[in-house]
Amino acid sequence: MKKKVLITGGAGFIGSHLADELLENGYEVRVLDNLSEQVHGKNVTRPDYLNDDVELVIGDVRDPKKVKEALKGIDAVYHYAAMVGVGQSMYEIKEYTDVNNMGTAVLLEALSKNPVEKLVVASSMSIYGEGLYKDSNGVIKAGVERTLEQLKTGDWEMYDANGNVLTPYPTPETKTPSLSSIYALSKYDQERMSLMIGKAYGIPTVALRFFNVYGTRQSLSNPYTGVLAIFASRLLNNNPVLIFEDGNQKRDFVSVLDIARASRLALETPEAAYDVFNIGSGNAYTINEIAGKMAEILGKEDILPDICGKYRVGDIRHCSSDISKAKQILGYEPRVTLEQGLIELAEWLEGQTAEDKVSEMRNELAVRGLTV
Repeated sequence: MKKKVLITGGAGFIGSHLADELLENGYEVRVLDNLSEQVHGKNVTRPDYLNDDVELVIGDVRDPKKVKEALKGIDAVYHYAAMVGVGQSMYEIKEYTDVNNMGTAVLLEALSKNPVEKLVVASSMSIYGEGLYKDSNGVIKAGVERTLEQLKTGDWEMYDANGNVLTPYPTPETKTPSLSSIYALSKYDQERMSLMIGKAYGIPTVALRFFNVYGTRQSLSNPYTGVLAIFASRLLNNNPVLIFEDGNQKRDFVSVLDIARASRLALETPEAAYDVFNIGSGNAYTINEIAGKMAEILGKEDILPDICGKYRVGDIRHCSSDISKAKQILGYEPRVTLEQGLIELAEWLEGQTAEDKVSEMRNELAVRGLTV
């Protein structure tokens, strides 16, 4: 008999790809999604890309009745519903806390009354804050921060006590969280609440800390979502991409197809219960490199980036993933190279229109003093 799986937020970018992955591997899939305007645009009833075999329940994860309805007959749950975005979370504080924290509480309360066989929750690399660093003697440094005075002078890098620049180092799950935004705090809460209630009620729970996810179906009109989608939106409208600081900050970019597969592996691996896993590519690229690659695949190399030399409150300098634990326990291995992923993204972008709201976002942050 087929297992029936619920994905909260499953009509979105990551959730819809996960639905495809599960259907291809013999699961039945139900989705609970409120079809948020910021993600889906106005008056959306059902996204065209959502697989026809997915049962869609339109409703909010904060609504106990809708959650109860969505959980009927379900064997396992993916909790992927969330407001996403570091910058926006710093002024839409109530909304982020309400959706991410309260939504998780409503779901977990329902599961406490009717436990399922497995719960997988989407966490985020943002909980780490700054990644790890290595000094000139090879000593690993954690908890390194930049001062506001330093950032105001346009000095972006990390230094040791002697003033030497530190080298970024892959971050494992053992790094102590350093929560630098409301979004990061809410994702950490989602993760901890799920593991806590999972243990209390005997629901094997897995938290996946996603790094920078990119791919098809990402909202191109949401200026707070993935950096590749934001860059694509700018370039498709013949505008320069907006880059904070100097563009040399490093991130780990992972294909949504790898994320979907890792999510399925988390469900199917008993040894993963009550544990957390980094899901990334294991590679780090500068934002400038990513902007250049994006412009190249879209044939917009003549549109030079706008490197604004400003710090956005809540941003970090460098963070990339150590994925050895996911490889060892989940059998996860990234399959999509950045080059392959960008080619697929470019093909999809050809048929898309994007409402460019980056200037709006920039003004919102500036007015609130959230850029320095």
